Formats: sequence, structure tokens, C-alpha cells
Amino acid sequence: MVPLRISVVDFLNARPLTWGLLHEPPPGVHVSRDAPSACAAKLASGEADVGLIPSIECQRIPGLSVVSGLGIAASSEVRSVLLVSDVSRDRIRSVELDPASRTSAALTRILLKRVYGLEPQYRERTPGAAADARLIIGDPALKTRLNGHVVLDLAAEWRAFSGRSFVFAVWAVRDGADAELAGRAVRASRARAVSEFPRLVGEGSAGTGLSEAVVEDYLRHSLHFELTHGDVEGMRLFYRLAAEDGLIEGVRELPLV
Repeated sequence: MVPLRISVVDFLNARPLTWGLLHEPPPGVHVSRDAPSACAAKLASGEADVGLIPSIECQRIPGLSVVSGLGIAASSEVRSVLLVSDVSRDRIRSVELDPASRTSAALTRILLKRVYGLEPQYRERTPGAAADARLIIGDPALKTRLNGHVVLDLAAEWRAFSGRSFVFAVWAVRDGADAELAGRAVRASRARAVSEFPRLVGEGSAGTGLSEAVVEDYLRHSLHFELTHGDVEGMRLFYRLAAEDGLIEGVRELPLV
């Protein structure tokens, strides 16, 4: 039997979705650990059948379905998706984007333009190059030193702007893949994470160097993983604004698994 290839994000914020897959994938499933952008690239190229991908990539990659009810979302302050600036907000003229997450990069552009009236120069991280502000995501954001900088928590900024929560990532399935097996596998992975949460926290602490108290607080209170109607509406608004700003070609309704 050809295995179902699942690409998972290797960040702490994904563990409550990927825990079971990483520790005991079901028969017929092969799991790879990747950066968010690599998950999307593997789905687009056919190297993966299922991926936990940045939410905006669902609009850029044709032929995808989305597993309903699961994702990585924040209702307000998320703490792990930050725009860190060396200058005041009104003086930001250049921004260094993290190539690992295209959703966060698009959200940065939308918020700076629509909330602060800014359209700075954007570039991906380049060694030795300086920028007024930097997008920092994932585990590095949780550990970065913020003293002396202007910091925008992008999920909190989105909430203040839109009144909605923000969905950073979703499970996507390629056309032709075994959608039933994919759905069972990712839901079982989530269920195991819930049942083994203390162990998940301990492993997350050991892997990141953050205290168990910080890891537990982050995963319990900064993020949620079971998506509501309000989360989906926030994602639709994000897609509409991204299309208006030319970040995606248009908005497609996504089939659900």
C-alpha cells in the first residue's frame, strides 16, 4: 500500500495537533517534520498528501480540501507571531519577513497598510542586511528579548482591527489523497495530544528551553486548536483583504474533509 504522506510543522504551537502523528503514526501513514512554508511547498509539488500549512496557502495551491474544525488559531495576543521594530511604528520604512510563514507575512502587510497607513519595503531575511522591523514567528518569538523595541503582536492587532480571531494554519489534503484516512489520522493525533497534555508540555519545555509553566500557559491560553464558526469567518475576512491587496488572486471556497 502506498503510504499517506503527512507533512507537519515542527513548532511548539503545532504540538497539540501533531503530537499523536509524531509519536505513533497510524499504519499506512508517513510523517515528515517541516517548516510551515515547506509543508505548503510539498503539498504544491505533490511530495506530500496532507500538510499543516499556513492558512493563506489554501488559496494559492489548487486542488486542496481542508479538514474541518481543526487548526492553529488565536483569539487575541498570541505571543509567537511578532513584528519587532527598532523605530516607532510611524517610522517603519523597511520590514524583514520570516520566510517560514507566508500567512504571517501577508498579515503583516495587511495590518501595516490598513491600520497604520504604512507600505514599507519588504524583503526576506538576508544575513547582514538591516531593516527597521523584523517579523519573528514560532519558538524564536517566544524566546526573543523585547526590551527596547516596539512590539506588535499580530494576532492582537488583528483582533483590534477586525474583531475576529485569526487562523494561522489548517490541515489541508490534496485531491486524490485518501481523505478519509487523513481525517481519521489528524483527529486521532489531536485526541492523543489532549489525553497526554502533561507529557506534551514536558517534552515541549525540554525541546525549547522554556519552563513548563510558560509552555502550558502558551498552549492553553494563547492558542486554540478546535475551530469555531467565528474562526472561519475571521479566515474568510483575511482572504478577502488579501485578495483586495493583491496577495492572492481571488477567494475560493474550500471543500471540507
